[in-house]
Amino acid sequence: MQLEFVEKPPDAAAWARELDISREAIELYLASDVIDLHIDSFIWQRVFGYELRRRHGLGLFGGRFYSQVDFPRALEARLSGATWAITTNPLRTSAERLDTFFSNLRALRELFQSVPSHFAVVRNLSEYRAARALRKHAAFIGVQGGNALDHDLGAFDLLPESLILRITVVHLSESRLGMTSSPLGAKKDAGLTDLGREFVRRLNEKRIFVDLAHISKRGFWDAVAVPDRAQPLIVTHTGVSGVCEHWRNLDDAQLAAVAESGGTIGIMYQSSFLGDSWWGGRAESIVRHIEHVIDTVGEDHVSLGSDWDGAILPPRDLVSCLELPRLVELMLGRGHGPERIQKVLGGNFLRALADLRGR
Repeated sequence: MQLEFVEKPPDAAAWARELDISREAIELYLASDVIDLHIDSFIWQRVFGYELRRRHGLGLFGGRFYSQVDFPRALEARLSGATWAITTNPLRTSAERLDTFFSNLRALRELFQSVPSHFAVVRNLSEYRAARALRKHAAFIGVQGGNALDHDLGAFDLLPESLILRITVVHLSESRLGMTSSPLGAKKDAGLTDLGREFVRRLNEKRIFVDLAHISKRGFWDAVAVPDRAQPLIVTHTGVSGVCEHWRNLDDAQLAAVAESGGTIGIMYQSSFLGDSWWGGRAESIVRHIEHVIDTVGEDHVSLGSDWDGAILPPRDLVSCLELPRLVELMLGRGHGPERIQKVLGGNFLRALADLRGR
């Protein structure tokens, strides 16, 4: 299938004028690996028939809840890579979740395979580099909700070799694996179950990132105690409590644990988690959360993890991937240098990926 999209002007000045930002910001953006740790758009295709291969506008709600990313706009935005998530429906039985997961995995792979000129499914740093050399978007595959596989942990052996990059251990509901941070979970934080601990060990065996987004605080620390210390932890999409105290955000001790493992923390774009109003919000709030991670654990452990199309309400000046260079402009304006910005845009994730799966 041929994708229809609008190539951004090769002239950086023209794109800068379009976004009303500096040419310096555009040039730095274009010279960077730009990688999003969590895009949830596939769920809209599964449930509502939102065609990811078609270029959409901002939808009925102006980029709120959905219509933030599709394949053509990802290419227009020069998004060099992303982890595209398969999200688990907790209301299914465990056997149904397992069958549905493998069905969705086939469907997502086929979706990428239908546009081979522009997208490539990748598993490690060398495959990422090969895709980028061909000017393709490098698509990693992740799973949101480890209960997709909790019916029988033998299902790990059925996964195509290294195809799944990361698995979020729990999502918005408690499961046989452990407790969510969400208020939808039980009042008592019981942390990880014995099955949950074994699940984390299986992730380590398969060199799949242990993603600690969404997990309860006790569950977080239970998971930290399990992994192979040689493998980095990851939190793909979160805010930080040092800027906005919220059940969805990580505190400074949690940031330190991820950093000590050599991992990285992806900052998400949901306005209320960032500390803004639900319907308002500005991209500068994302930068404040990035800065708190930098100030707390250093510049090598923070990344971008938008959660676009995860029913979020993003900042009004960053409603879709097409506005991403504005983050560069904001960081430059707040005194951050090019090397640090490039780490945040993609470099930190690529380092953690190399540590997990080699170069």
